[in-house]
Amino acid sequence: MENFNLLDLFWVSLEAGKEILDVYAQDFGVELKEDDSPLTQADKRAHESIMKGLNAINPSIPVLSEEGRDIPYSERQGWDRFWLVDPLDGTKEFIKKNGEFTVNIALIERKYPSVGIIYAPALDVFYFGRVGDGAYKLENASKAAFESEEELIRKSVRLPEKEDRQVTRAVASRSHMSEETEAFMKELEAKHGKVEVVSSGSSLKFCLVAEGKVDYYPRYAPTMEWDTGAGQAIVEAAGGKVTRYEDGKRFYYNRKELLNGWFLVERN
Repeated sequence: MENFNLLDLFWVSLEAGKEILDVYAQDFGVELKEDDSPLTQADKRAHESIMKGLNAINPSIPVLSEEGRDIPYSERQGWDRFWLVDPLDGTKEFIKKNGEFTVNIALIERKYPSVGIIYAPALDVFYFGRVGDGAYKLENASKAAFESEEELIRKSVRLPEKEDRQVTRAVASRSHMSEETEAFMKELEAKHGKVEVVSSGSSLKFCLVAEGKVDYYPRYAPTMEWDTGAGQAIVEAAGGKVTRYEDGKRFYYNRKELLNGWFLVERN
């Protein structure tokens, strides 16, 4: 049973976004983690802000964050529900200063995402969804003021948005394009004719599918659980699906190995 609401998560994500934009406006340094992925002060500050916010909402729900401590599977395997967090998804996009980076927060319950929050601070766009209840988009999020979750939902746009287009669209990563992804695009062309390929960074690729702006997001390259949990929740709340490459089954979480396998995201 939830003892928080989407408005709580809205404020948590906005506070993290403020920390990120504060660093974004400066000349900032870049460290390399053990896996050679980049790390900035924005990642660290957003993590600290989110941890503080989630703990205030409900200190009994554990958190698995990209920038948090390494939590062994022996501890995680007993979790019935937990927060899955990427404080700054798209650090490469952040460093390039192209605006396509996000704050990702998901609630995982019994291995599947039930709630997803994605906030793009530089674009000031907030996406959110609860599986079974719908997905939404709010522009100019930092300028909004709400008294309740109901008001937040009422003033947001329900996803997917109606769009009159005939051409099939697929989204691919700006930073990662594997041979298998290129092969999938060719299969789509054989099936649908012309296929438009849209480029996007971070978890915004999930959001494009949830919005109905693109039909497919094949990810045949490595990701981690915190890269995908929030996006999956929003896509599924919008009626779409996220399935494993190897068997077409629904993507699940809190595995012993946090490195994701390949997957396909499809709009409804």
